[in-house]
Amino acid sequence: MDRTAVVTGASSGIGAATAIQLAEAGYQVVLTARRADRLAEVAGHIASKGGVAVPRRLDVTDRSAVYALAETLERCDVLVANAGGAIGADYIADSSADDWLAMYEVNVLGTLHVTQALLPKLIASGAGTIVLMGSTAGLISYEGGGGYVAAKHGTHGVAETLRLELYDKPVRVIEIAPGMVKTAEFAVNRYRGDATRAAAVYAGVTEPLTDVDIADAITWAVTRPAHVNVDLMVLRPRAQAAQWKVYREPR
Repeated sequence: MDRTAVVTGASSGIGAATAIQLAEAGYQVVLTARRADRLAEVAGHIASKGGVAVPRRLDVTDRSAVYALAETLERCDVLVANAGGAIGADYIADSSADDWLAMYEVNVLGTLHVTQALLPKLIASGAGTIVLMGSTAGLISYEGGGGYVAAKHGTHGVAETLRLELYDKPVRVIEIAPGMVKTAEFAVNRYRGDATRAAAVYAGVTEPLTDVDIADAITWAVTRPAHVNVDLMVLRPRAQAAQWKVYREPR
């Protein structure tokens, strides 16, 4: 039976790139996200390359929908819990509690829902892998990122705790923590569609990481022998020495 990988947030960016690379690595990929039209495009691309992709519309914050999806799957060998995102860049004193709640629901509770729903199948596979999409924001704080920092610290805590709790089960728990990654939508969504503010994040950085770079790392970690666990992989572009220290070409 074909090995199956479930990728959340697979309609664009890191999720789409990861789904494509896992399909190339021989997995049947179940693509999930809220935008059915974009999922169909990614699935079509995978099919055009000879891969197998099943697009399924899903909001990971809808627990009942997540469990309904899990029940339709015969097996699950890999879960890439990638769905997430940031909203705003306000200081904590001025930030919106609604924005914080939205970020927590998708980055932490969404991860919880898909993990709990698919864990029995991951264990039953005999060599399951869970990949949680963290961030360097989950390891170190920075001004203007309070809500996202808190949410990604939550994701990091889930990864570390889950690894301890599954120590006697045939399931690996991998956390990927990217730094500055330039994708088509992440910064634009964070700044509520303000393309100018989004572009300023990467101004002068000639080679930020891309969604393909992160997908490469995920696919490499997933395809290591089953006894090899990549606990935590931090990825930054060469120009980014730390959250606050980025080399930018002078104008």
